[in-house]
Amino acid sequence: MPLVSVVIPAFNCAVYLQETVESILAQQGVGALEVIVVNDGSTDDTGIVARQFGGVVRVIDQANAGVSTARNRGIREARGEFVALVDHDDYWFPTKLAGQLAACAEHPEVDVVFSDFRRWYADGPQGSFRPPAAFAQGARPQGTDPDFSGWIYHQMLQDSWILTSTALVRQGVFATTGTFDEALPFSEDWDFWLRASRQHRFLKLREVSTLYRQHASQGSRMVRPVDYRTLLLENACAQWGLASTDGRSVSQRQFRRQLAHYSTTFGLGHLKADTRTSRRIAAKAFRKAWTLDPSYWRSLAFLALMPWGWKPRD
Repeated sequence: MPLVSVVIPAFNCAVYLQETVESILAQQGVGALEVIVVNDGSTDDTGIVARQFGGVVRVIDQANAGVSTARNRGIREARGEFVALVDHDDYWFPTKLAGQLAACAEHPEVDVVFSDFRRWYADGPQGSFRPPAAFAQGARPQGTDPDFSGWIYHQMLQDSWILTSTALVRQGVFATTGTFDEALPFSEDWDFWLRASRQHRFLKLREVSTLYRQHASQGSRMVRPVDYRTLLLENACAQWGLASTDGRSVSQRQFRRQLAHYSTTFGLGHLKADTRTSRRIAAKAFRKAWTLDPSYWRSLAFLALMPWGWKPRD
């Protein structure tokens, strides 16, 4: 049986998938490893690229159903004691899994180990990415981060600190927490980590284990009609409050100011689109931000500038 199952939801990622899989197969000191690629109805050569690795990579084809459905399919198929999640265009440094498994052995009370990451931008007119070796210095062991270790639900109310591609999860977490919400079109990863952090201890390693590739087709860059991020946090607070299991907490003032910031950011995204509908959504978001935190003056400033035709620069 594999010690670690690596789950990759993949959709139209033929240009990046090979490098991602190669970084997984290059992991050092891990032992038995299972790699599962869930091909989510791709229309490019994603399936061909995944199958070129032979039997070492298990490929599961399904009709296009979205990243959460694909990720959950891989989790159900996983046989390992641990499940590692990685997006189809990210990159792991060779010691990523070994360092996390060592942390799990040293801290048996911990069920999720994650780490720092670096955003990986394309350089130059051809859009090529710097070689991973250029970032290798940050991948050296640097110890743990106590502020984001233990019971961290209160931290997750401030931001989605966990890049899913950095996480190593004990299989039992999915039995207690459930899997990714397939009904959420955005922030589904944040929703999962919020739920998991209510029931399980986390540990963060300071080293950079993962390169987070940045490109124009990422879902996080899309402007959506609903502010899922703010709604997610409002619902979490209503259900669980502001404190972690160990009593650590964010203040009501901190929480509401962060919500005001997110609501304003959502409004600015729509203001850039500069359509009648998007400007109406933006104005509503700015007003909501002000009601959440009347001291967050930026929201009122943006609202006041709107009648003059102002919009943020790209």
